[in-house]
Amino acid sequence: MTLRILALDTSTHRLSVGLAVLEPALSPRATGTEATTVWLHEGEGGAQASNQLIPSVLDLLAQAGITLADLDVLAWGHGPGSFTGLRTTAAVVQGLAYGTRTPRHPMGLPVLGIDTLLAVAEDARHQLACQGLSGPCTLTALLDARMDEVYAATYLFPEAQQAVASLQGGPWLCQPEQLSALLSTAAQAGRLAGNVFGVYGPRLPAAAQPPMEAWPTAAALLRLAPHLLHQGAATPAADAQPLYVRDKVAQTTEERAQRTPPVAAAQP
Repeated sequence: MTLRILALDTSTHRLSVGLAVLEPALSPRATGTEATTVWLHEGEGGAQASNQLIPSVLDLLAQAGITLADLDVLAWGHGPGSFTGLRTTAAVVQGLAYGTRTPRHPMGLPVLGIDTLLAVAEDARHQLACQGLSGPCTLTALLDARMDEVYAATYLFPEAQQAVASLQGGPWLCQPEQLSALLSTAAQAGRLAGNVFGVYGPRLPAAAQPPMEAWPTAAALLRLAPHLLHQGAATPAADAQPLYVRDKVAQTTEERAQRTPPVAAAQP
């Protein structure tokens, strides 16, 4: 059975939209589905996300020659991440889902919220798989949480060639120096991946393997979605709620003063 998935993410300063049409795998050894065609759009998120998200969705649908009513599920990065970005995507996903009632989906399209940290880990896993890595892969995903903190979670991919992972630890919200105490031995032997190294690099724990830049892209969401759908993770549109992890958007002056001062990078 053909599966049509639209994926959205505005959890960072990047906007990422993707559309995939998947067909039943034809190989006798295959156990799932494989994408036959994927359309992707990457752009500026942040303040531009609310203006660009719906036009980007409509443009990808036009490129694919399908309508919203042809979709099977809306996947989105539900957090953690930017408060404004998460609320923007949640509102768009709910609006599109509720507005697309068909005989097949009389209550609107189902939605699939995917952890953005899992998407970061999947982006890194895919990079490693393209480099030929196989076997188990442990990745700790990191996103810049601003306010001198990072979001983090550790995932195990039993096979680096497959977008199937299990959560091993987290999600956490912590200062970069605090992360080392949270990581398991397996995580410390794995890799760090995310968008934080240019900001917090010297303050992060030294992992056994080189860190990787990775993002919660729509492409990553599309690769993760089939397995999560098979697990029954899709929900009604009303349940499309952000996963914040942090419950505040600003610090008081006293809280800022109590923070550990950043460690300056060594000068060459």
